[in-house]
Amino acid sequence: MNHVDKPVSFDPEALRRKVSEISVAAPGESQDAGQTVELNPLARKIAAQFRADTYSPSMIIGLLRLLEFGALLALGYGIHALYVSSMGLSVFYLCVLVGGAAIGVLMLQFADAYQVPALRSPWRMTPRILAAWALAFGAMALIVFFFKSGEQYSRVWFASWFVAGALYLVIERQVIAYSIRRWARNGTMERRAVIVGGGEPAKELIRTLEHQPENDIRICGIFDDRDERRSPAIIAGYPKLGNVAELVEFARLARIDMLIISLPLSAEARILALLKKLWVLPVDIRLAAHSKGLRFRPRSYSQVGSLPMLDIFDKPIADWDNVAKRLFDVFFSVVALLLLWPVMLGAAIAVKLSSPGPIIFKQKRHGFNNEIIEVYKFRSMYTHLADPTAKAAVTKGDPRVTRVGRFLRKSSIDELPQFFNVLKGDLSLVGPRPHAIQAQSNDRKYVDVVESYFARHRVKPGVTGWAQINGWRGEIDHDDKIRFRTEFDLYYIENWSLWLDLKILFLTPLRLLNTENAY
Repeated sequence: MNHVDKPVSFDPEALRRKVSEISVAAPGESQDAGQTVELNPLARKIAAQFRADTYSPSMIIGLLRLLEFGALLALGYGIHALYVSSMGLSVFYLCVLVGGAAIGVLMLQFADAYQVPALRSPWRMTPRILAAWALAFGAMALIVFFFKSGEQYSRVWFASWFVAGALYLVIERQVIAYSIRRWARNGTMERRAVIVGGGEPAKELIRTLEHQPENDIRICGIFDDRDERRSPAIIAGYPKLGNVAELVEFARLARIDMLIISLPLSAEARILALLKKLWVLPVDIRLAAHSKGLRFRPRSYSQVGSLPMLDIFDKPIADWDNVAKRLFDVFFSVVALLLLWPVMLGAAIAVKLSSPGPIIFKQKRHGFNNEIIEVYKFRSMYTHLADPTAKAAVTKGDPRVTRVGRFLRKSSIDELPQFFNVLKGDLSLVGPRPHAIQAQSNDRKYVDVVESYFARHRVKPGVTGWAQINGWRGEIDHDDKIRFRTEFDLYYIENWSLWLDLKILFLTPLRLLNTENAY
């Protein structure tokens, strides 16, 4: 009987759900995410080479749009000041300037002039760029005509702006092309990837990536649990740097953007086992799908050149979302400090007068990507009884807490110095609350209670969070409390938006009125 291979259907969303459900429900046997793994010298050396941050193509292109909008606007204004009037802009000219620059950028977008291949080939794109700029001016001329405002503006200014803008775009695109080539050489503009899985599938994947004409992927190494009989030490010229447990540590030391799993789609059990270890990392996780006979579900895959990648997990907050969140944090932290400085001054004086010791208590906690950060609080305990490790949680009526400290903790005023952590960049205003390194529940570390615990660290920890405004605040005296907190934290990460941050921020003062669990 002849057997005909059927197309493989693969559902990344179902796999994501399965990983999340298994990892949050109960602790598993593998705790690689919570253990410190010693990297071999080669892996540590390569990780050190990739410590510097990179800029993704989407960030570069976004900045280029802003640059061209501002430059075209400035050219039009400069010609207006020299030829029309140096006394200032009328409302009409202001509207034409802003609208013209915006329409110009929009036309360039429609002409695909903001694609990386287009930026690399400026001479080939010059006709398109000039046509897009001409269309923008044609659109402005039509708008002025229909509003019967032609007599209000100078035609010499209009024509001069068109010529100056065209010259600027042609010259600027040459400079951008040179810069992109330079950034590609020195690693400023690239996506760093690690291959998970070795053997022939990895070799085929690497060869395919290397033959992509506009490839921005930098392969940093290969990790595989199998021995050298099935997974050689060198694959397509790239070294195998260790096993999957070591990969978790490697990705925390290096600035990695993407993990590419090079396994056949039929090996779902092994893929699931890998994802349970790897999804705690703040990186994109892709499954290479370059074999034949695949049937993709809509919107389930992306492409690197012509190579399809199944999207398993995305970095939660990346690129411009990260910029927006940082601006949000800085703005509201400055506002909070301006409004609350009298409260903070009063708290500092009260702490100093209540007992000997420093005003500020510094505690090491887990931060973004499981890095160690130092978090500031107003000291609420007697200095000689303080417990920086937080092994022994504060309980109701705890004798280690001062009278002033008890009030500060109840009201959460002790947390106010963390606004300075936000300005430093260690914390975000909203995110999973950072826990002390040695924090425990019933003599077990949190990661031993909830296997997905370190998935909370895929984003920066926050001064307040979704779990806190939903009542999960204060002492953790039962395993279910840390499980529920983790579930709420993971919900926040998967559903993040600036609107959600704003909602949490404004609900926090109201929720703090409930001090039942705050000791």
